[in-house]
Amino acid sequence: MNEFTKLRQQAALTLKQAADLTGYSERTAYRWANGESEPRKPVLDTLRLAAERNTIQSSSTNFKFIDLFAGIGGLRKGFDAIGGQCVFTSEWNDYSVRTYRANFECEHGIAGDITKIEAADIPKHDVLLAGFPCQPFSIAGVSKKNALGQPHGFRCDAQGTLFFDVARILEYHQPKAFVLENVKNLLNHDKGRTFKIIYQTLTEELGYQVHVKVLDAKAFVPQHRERIFIVGFREKNSFSFDTLTFPSVVDGPKLRDILHPEDGSELPEPPYTNGKLATVSGKYTLSDHLWSYLQNYAAKHREKGNGFGFGLVGPNDIARTLSARYFKDGSEILVAQEGKAPRRLTPRECARLMGFDKPGQEKFKIPVSDTQAYRQFGNAVVVPVVERVARLMLPYITSEVKEVVGKIQTEEFTQLALFPDYVATEKALA
Repeated sequence: MNEFTKLRQQAALTLKQAADLTGYSERTAYRWANGESEPRKPVLDTLRLAAERNTIQSSSTNFKFIDLFAGIGGLRKGFDAIGGQCVFTSEWNDYSVRTYRANFECEHGIAGDITKIEAADIPKHDVLLAGFPCQPFSIAGVSKKNALGQPHGFRCDAQGTLFFDVARILEYHQPKAFVLENVKNLLNHDKGRTFKIIYQTLTEELGYQVHVKVLDAKAFVPQHRERIFIVGFREKNSFSFDTLTFPSVVDGPKLRDILHPEDGSELPEPPYTNGKLATVSGKYTLSDHLWSYLQNYAAKHREKGNGFGFGLVGPNDIARTLSARYFKDGSEILVAQEGKAPRRLTPRECARLMGFDKPGQEKFKIPVSDTQAYRQFGNAVVVPVVERVARLMLPYITSEVKEVVGKIQTEEFTQLALFPDYVATEKALA
């Protein structure tokens, strides 16, 4: 990631806002973002000050959000990072609640089954977050429903699904924005009918401006993990996923950045293993019987031309997607070991693989068994991806941030106006 992009994102500015702020065209800003040309020092100084201002502002930003189908709090961590205040949490799984409580202060408590919660009992909020499960909907004819005097739209089609509960809460509270996250397959689920109802409900029935993007986390963590993000705003604005930039995958993280240096040691700055495989507890090494079974299973499917099989990785690799079934045999991500069968990742390595643990931050607490931890991390979102989406949304969520940007444009950077000849030369060279 180049310096321009890094500072722009730290400042929570869209590409157009960064261009306006520095006095250049949006086209020039695109060239800076793509590395086609480099901005001069006054431009970077301007963005650096904007980033510092945003850091201060974000720490005191008081927009409120709710966390539905919260799991272990991956979506929450991303929005906590930009200064949001969680005012309501819903999660039905007791083990996930235990992990959530261990890592977040929840003065509001944690509600259970969202289907039993009245929308009126949920506090007012600016942003709704939900990683709702994917379920098929029943497509019913509107004319038939009208003839029978029955409700149609999402009250009919989505009734009995967990998306229905998201929709009814959005309808009641009309928050400024929402973020829904799901597996990539949501787009094709039930031959596309599921996503069609979701999109029509959000746009046509609830009136939100909706943006959809499948994002791969491998730029942030050494894992190929594609998830769909559905972002919506009550009011029309210039938000666009097209302005979202990720770090370079070429120089991105590798598994050596998350593997244990030794069992139970503290997490140093990466690379954690210095290119060497870790020595971890033997309980994570596969039995010879299981390892033979996985090899035979893979060989059988190779003969049939199928792609099924285990994923054997080393410190310089990027892993497959961590799944909730990882506790069964660990087959999607097996760490090679010299002279013996491979091993599973440890739960702590899974925390790093999902971005819940970062160097310099307090470790994410794992108060549950390995089996439950694998399920929880396998079902979670990659935190740095959520944080990047959150920062892209921030200028459109809080009027306070817009005011700060406006103040920066009009008052804080008059030095650009003090050097008109220099700025004119800069533009001519850009």
